[in-house]
Amino acid sequence: MPGSAGSGGGSEARVAALTERHGLPPHAATQLLAFHRLLVEDPLAPTAIRDPLKAVDDHLADSLVGLEFEPIRAAGRLTDLGSGAGLPGLPLAIALPETSVALVESASRRTAFLERAVAASHATNARVVHARAETWPEGLAAFDVVTARALAPLAVVVEYAAPLLVVGGALVAWRGRRNPRDEDAAGRAAAQLGLEPVETRRMQPFPGAENRYLHLMSKVIETPSGFPRRPGMALKRPLGAV
Repeated sequence: MPGSAGSGGGSEARVAALTERHGLPPHAATQLLAFHRLLVEDPLAPTAIRDPLKAVDDHLADSLVGLEFEPIRAAGRLTDLGSGAGLPGLPLAIALPETSVALVESASRRTAFLERAVAASHATNARVVHARAETWPEGLAAFDVVTARALAPLAVVVEYAAPLLVVGGALVAWRGRRNPRDEDAAGRAAAQLGLEPVETRRMQPFPGAENRYLHLMSKVIETPSGFPRRPGMALKRPLGAV
């Protein structure tokens, strides 16, 4: 069909280049293309990007760039908070078939899309969790890595993630243009929650990409009792605020 995910072979070529760049398993390209097709063609996909080539760049390439961080490559259990359209969690699940990946989303329409996406891409190591991070007891201290892409202010993401990580685990947060005040608040929140900022790295997931940063924090001690706070408190009364 005109404008479909595979139009002109451009999407297939870009996905093939991604699999080569990141050294992905042979079947990953087929799975990524199946997910990509759903993102582009499903009218209920929670994304405004419908152009096939832009979807490869802004969705797949931007997600897979997380593989440049060793904690993600080495994770046995990973959870993606506020997974939305499955980004970055589902591409990472496809790239890391030995990693157990939980896609956590509180909105029912989005979880329905996530279920379709997991099925379409045959990502048998991924599961969808319909929950808020603050009300998910099964997730407490259960994960090596927490990912989040454009979910909330960075200090809030830190609060959501900290209780879910094992000591020694890592938060990797996808962010756009850097904001020193936001980062300072996140550092103060991290100090209260047992996390420690490690690195903020500018990324180049595709040619011409601008203002793409990944923030890495490590969990160095147990998160204090009292966290997670009840739903809404992290946003209403964020830690680290001056």
